[in-house]
Amino acid sequence: MDQRHKLGAPVTSAPLAARLRIPSGPLFFPVTAYGPDGAVDLDACRAHVRQGVEAGAAAVFVCCGTGEFHALTPEEFQSCVRAAVTETAGRVPVVAGAGYGTALAVRYARLAEEAGADGLLAMPPYLVVAAQEGLLRHYRELAAATSLPVVVYQRDNAVLTPGTVVELARTEGIVGLKDGVGDLDLMTRIVSAVRGEVPHDFLYFNGLPTAELTQPAYRAVGVPLYSSAVFCFAPEIALAFHRALEADDRTTVDRLLDGFYRPFVELRALGRGYAVSLVKAGVRLRGLDVGEVRPPLHEPAEEHVKRLGQLIERGHALLEECREGK
Repeated sequence: MDQRHKLGAPVTSAPLAARLRIPSGPLFFPVTAYGPDGAVDLDACRAHVRQGVEAGAAAVFVCCGTGEFHALTPEEFQSCVRAAVTETAGRVPVVAGAGYGTALAVRYARLAEEAGADGLLAMPPYLVVAAQEGLLRHYRELAAATSLPVVVYQRDNAVLTPGTVVELARTEGIVGLKDGVGDLDLMTRIVSAVRGEVPHDFLYFNGLPTAELTQPAYRAVGVPLYSSAVFCFAPEIALAFHRALEADDRTTVDRLLDGFYRPFVELRALGRGYAVSLVKAGVRLRGLDVGEVRPPLHEPAEEHVKRLGQLIERGHALLEECREGK
């Protein structure tokens, strides 16, 4: 293993922000694989990460929402992060989730650093609905706890004002904001406020479930990066969409939105937790046994999995039509 991995240092000297600023492909949020006994299957985890990197992922965000961060013990978490770091071997950055209360978030951050991660995605604090002052202190303490750059994930009980994001952007070690709220008015005001107050670039990510559906709108307000759960089980479709967005190919973008992404979002909306469990079912449909989700999530209905398989076939047919110019 590379000596930098042993020391828990990032696998490259290039700053994480620089590597993510102009991504070569979608940002990959792998699922966490479990074996028949319910334990983490590290071989399957490595295979899933390897397939994603070889397919063209620009970064691997391991043990985050799609990766069931909430369901992993600290020991399992570190093993999964280390497996992703080893598998990517520095080809793309590895970002790990960190969350719960401040003390536990710091513990997960340090475990990720020891495992060789390049950065952290700061998940919302557990349960509490905190004031802006408390959220700011939480993220600042997390950023100060390790040398890893931090992307703050706003959603649910951690929604930030433009002023708070300005203060985060001024904080050493905090490099970006991932939005899981979907309020474009708020995001426009955040981007504008930071642009006017902070002299260096700050990263913005669209972190909504199936972010492709809203990414044309997010790009228009200055949010160029997005997470792609679809990349887990249909990387060809996710890559084609990413390339079409970058090339401003509205014809391909609209055809994939209308024929694949919108129907997928409508299918995903049929069950609670489907943003994870349906994605995991999709990975299994493509031939990699990553097991089922852990409670409190549940498996999607058999009919919904069948519809997902049909939708994946439809997505590939759309790609062929686009290539043939139909």
